Amino acid sequence: MADDLQEIVDDLAERLQRSVAIDDPSIRLLAASRHFGDEDSVRVSSVLNRSIDADLQEQVLAQGIAQWTSPGRLVVPVAGTRPRLCVPVRCAGLLLGYLWLIDSGSSLDEHHQELAREAAERAGVVLYRRLVVHERTKARHEAILWELVSSDRALRSQAVEDLRAEQLFPAGATRFQVIGVRHPGPDGVAAPQDVALESAVEDARSLLIQGCALMAASKSRAWLVLARREPPSRTEIDAICARLVARFDRLTGDGGQLVLGVGGVVDRVEHVADSYRQAFLAARAARLVPSLGPVARWRELGPYELLLQMPVDDLVAASRVPALVALECEAGHRGFVATLETFLDNAGDVARTAQQLSVHRATLYHRLKRIEQLTGCALSRGEDRLTLHLGLKMRRLAAGYHAETTSAPAEGEPPRIRSVS
Repeated sequence: MADDLQEIVDDLAERLQRSVAIDDPSIRLLAASRHFGDEDSVRVSSVLNRSIDADLQEQVLAQGIAQWTSPGRLVVPVAGTRPRLCVPVRCAGLLLGYLWLIDSGSSLDEHHQELAREAAERAGVVLYRRLVVHERTKARHEAILWELVSSDRALRSQAVEDLRAEQLFPAGATRFQVIGVRHPGPDGVAAPQDVALESAVEDARSLLIQGCALMAASKSRAWLVLARREPPSRTEIDAICARLVARFDRLTGDGGQLVLGVGGVVDRVEHVADSYRQAFLAARAARLVPSLGPVARWRELGPYELLLQMPVDDLVAASRVPALVALECEAGHRGFVATLETFLDNAGDVARTAQQLSVHRATLYHRLKRIEQLTGCALSRGEDRLTLHLGLKMRRLAAGYHAETTSAPAEGEPPRIRSVS
């Protein structure tokens, strides 16, 4: 009995004198026989590219084949393409792929279908064995990655040795960078979409052109560590992030809630923990300050890069800047707060600030004078401007932390801030 996937495909093809292929559950080609004159454009493209177009993939899967337990006839929604006999490949109750026969016009009788079912069963055993080995290997590799970013120095050192022993990174890889992904559910509780998140990250890493990418995932977060000779380009990182969000959205319809952070590039595997920490601080920034997201990059966070490294309770306390509290007590303070933040963001450029706020310069000067009176600060003094500017940024983070509070505080009780590490 053939126990190799390619042997199973070739054996069935010769017995039926038909083209045979086996795909994985995402319709990516695993094995294909030679052609018998029954091939069409979709089959040729699948063999050449090892997959089919994403839109066609969705249309095929939309026909419910993932729930099939017996062979069925499927019409491919492409002009000039022949129908297929689709035989689910299953083992131990798991869907592991699909076996395909092209319906070239000659009859596919019950005997032919039985041969296809038998081949699919053998393929299921082969793929199940591969899955078991893959999952064991994946679990071992993920455990090493989590230890690599542990706060325990001894664990990190052991993980570096294990990585080198397993040869998980290509020889000559001297640049490492982490992409972190978070998907908190309602009120910050881990969402049930962890399988979709893991699948999306797995799919996105296939875009890496050079080097390699290893991944690890938990219920609410996942991360990729890219390893190569030269850092990936900004365009490549953007493509990976876009692919990840799009895949997650297709699986859950909820991609808009994902936030991603891109850590800095490090030149030693021992320093991957630094890039990991930076990536998830950036992801936290994207979560707390939506104007930064949904993809935030370390070294492009401005003052948030420093503020995010403060303990949460300290930051919340420091955000209560007396001058800003006085400003908020004034009726119509929101206009003053927006005016002040825009003015400071523009480094005191009156013309640009007036243009962004759509007000006359005279109006802007009047507001700024009133702000000075209410806050007791002089906007011509660097220290006062720095105090106000940092206070405004801390207020934004504090508001984000408050939104992630696990439960509403009792009346008169200060908000309880949960850890967002």
